[in-house]
Amino acid sequence: MSVIVTDAGFVADDRHFDFTPFVELDANMSSPPKAIDMTAEDDPEVLSGYVSRISYIRIHFAAFDDGRGFTLARRLRLRGFTGRLRAKGYIIAEQYAMARRAGFDEVEISDALARRQPEALWKTRANWTAHDYQSKLRSAATPSIA
Repeated sequence: MSVIVTDAGFVADDRHFDFTPFVELDANMSSPPKAIDMTAEDDPEVLSGYVSRISYIRIHFAAFDDGRGFTLARRLRLRGFTGRLRAKGYIIAEQYAMARRAGFDEVEISDALARRQPEALWKTRANWTAHDYQSKLRSAATPSIA
């Protein structure tokens, strides 16, 4: 089993469909599947003609120190993907803010990781916009008018 993490904490998985593996996609498909499973090695360019018609993409993280999934999420969002984006696999609570900033809506973790990193730990990272160093730098660079 797995646990879904959102800004609200641990929630039930509300998906009632299967994900189609990216490797099974056909370049000549008339309509894309509702949900796609991707890995960091998959090229989002393949989805360029379909990205607006896909509802759900799940990106697998093979290791917590492999950040390519964050880049892939950002690239999908920049290409116009507006559906639900889920990170799955080796994501730790300390990476939750980065996942949200990259464009992920939620994270799917194993039950074992949820036991090691309980909901309270993930919820401390839920205010992911509060610790945005770029916003802090921009506001510090803006002179205040007294």
